[in-house]
Amino acid sequence: MGERSGEWSCFWRVTSLTGREYARSDRELIDSRSTRMFADFDEGVKAILQRDRRYAREAYEFVREALEYTRIWMNRSGHVSGQQLLVGIRKYALDQFGPMSKTVLNLWGIQTCEDFGIIVFNLIDHKILAKTSQDSIDDFREGYDFEEAFDKPYTN
Repeated sequence: MGERSGEWSCFWRVTSLTGREYARSDRELIDSRSTRMFADFDEGVKAILQRDRRYAREAYEFVREALEYTRIWMNRSGHVSGQQLLVGIRKYALDQFGPMSKTVLNLWGIQTCEDFGIIVFNLIDHKILAKTSQDSIDDFREGYDFEEAFDKPYTN
């Protein structure tokens, strides 16, 4: 992946693919289902959607889940770069939606990797995600082509 250009971390407790929750900093499994962190995410997304209607609520939830997926897949408890997150998003979408990945993402308003960056930075602006001084929306602009990433794995 080359040099890391920027990293993000999450401030909420995220539900894992197994239905359990991970704490934000130490991957410690948490059994509690109702945390203030979920309310913060929900309230943050509500505020974002009042200001920016380009993406469906599901797009924000998907990016949150894809961040957790990426952290688990990379065995990282902290930050991931924008480029690492894009790889994780692609893998997670293909795992979740298979050949319908591009269609589902498009339905939510996501057409390019830059859209993922806009979603991430909307979450940062509402203090749901954090960024370092090196982080930039540019980290997402040079991502993959959606046809290549989501359609090609299923064509002969």
